[in-house]
Amino acid sequence: MKEIKVPELAESITEGTIAEWLVKKGDQVEKGDPILELETDKVNVEVNADASGVIAELLKDEGDDVEVGDVIAKVDENGEAGGSDDDSSEEEEKEEEKEQNKQEEKKEEASKQKEEKSSSDSSQKEQSKDSNKDIIATPAARKRARELGIDLSEISARDPLGRIRPEDVDAAAKGGSKKEEKKEEPKKEKKQEKNNEKTEFDKPVERVKMSRRRQTIAKRLVEAQQNSAMLTTFNEVDMTNVMKLRSDRKESFQKKHDIKLGFMSFFTKAAVGALKEFPLINAEIQGNEIVKKKFYDIGMAVSTDEGLVVPVVRDADRLDFAGIEKGIADLATKARNKELQLDDLQGGSFTITNGGIFGSMLSTPILNSPQVGILGLHNIEKRAKVMPDDTIQARPMMYIALSYDHRIVDGKEAVQFLRRIKEMIEDPYDLLLEG
Repeated sequence: MKEIKVPELAESITEGTIAEWLVKKGDQVEKGDPILELETDKVNVEVNADASGVIAELLKDEGDDVEVGDVIAKVDENGEAGGSDDDSSEEEEKEEEKEQNKQEEKKEEASKQKEEKSSSDSSQKEQSKDSNKDIIATPAARKRARELGIDLSEISARDPLGRIRPEDVDAAAKGGSKKEEKKEEPKKEKKQEKNNEKTEFDKPVERVKMSRRRQTIAKRLVEAQQNSAMLTTFNEVDMTNVMKLRSDRKESFQKKHDIKLGFMSFFTKAAVGALKEFPLINAEIQGNEIVKKKFYDIGMAVSTDEGLVVPVVRDADRLDFAGIEKGIADLATKARNKELQLDDLQGGSFTITNGGIFGSMLSTPILNSPQVGILGLHNIEKRAKVMPDDTIQARPMMYIALSYDHRIVDGKEAVQFLRRIKEMIEDPYDLLLEG
């Protein structure tokens, strides 16, 4: 019997959640065949069988959390698909034995409960007899109480002297005693409290377990705020010239490169240019050291159904506009189709996030740790702008934001960085020449 364990995935990934089993007990598998899909912090990966044979047992269920090295299944290398008759008969016998044992246990429990109940009833009767001796009641009332099975101590007398009469017994039999009502009220209250503890809400709700990726996103965002001195600075960009350039070149660009010319390539080029002028924004902190990165791997925040992921466009400084657009489109497609690999998500030096595609006017993006800078883009809207000749024109404007780690990036550098991006976007022809 061969054990299948969760393999080593990556240095930063030590656990995952079983998203889906691709096989079931009794299935024939070959070595290297995918047997399950594992959801990790970053991507979904397939775990392959490391031996050929028949799936003898699945030790974990879908939704279970597993760690690297955990045994998740067993493969019978000498077995046949579907299992043998001997195996099935043995399993049936085991199940029958289990059912018989359960029935015997139930009988024993029932007999014990009867004994306990009878003993408690007898003790209660003895106690009630002792207590009834001290109660003042007429012989007729005592006889009537015995016939109706009512405890005299639970009956309130209407007689001024406190003597219980037959009519008091009949009234108690019809309406119940005050003590019974008092006993029922706290029980109802307790039940209500228990129900409130379970639901917490007076109205219907739905509880959904967070996916591992969503848990990781939540954890990382909180860590970014706790472990960095994060500030955000803002500026606005006149998009007139970029939009005119795109309009003039979009057809020829698409014919030549088989891809549309978007805004992201302009901002990526501008970010790379600004990072070269302000290298601390392309750095990170490791202990007491500042690590200045001499490469420009730009992360692109992509929204998916399972949450935000940040795949990386490698060596963006060496790519032309078409190369950047193709890289972004390829990563976005892979992200939405759940085809991203771990290498696609590791090693970024700076991140760009575009909330404008969802209509965001202004936001403060959170750092993608351990990076110390992230550029936020927003929607384009026409706003009144005072031109150099003091005329007022309606221009397509975009707010841009830079969140940065104030531990190593000063406010002066952050403001100048954003100002440099603004200058390059507002003069895209210069950006093309430098690109």
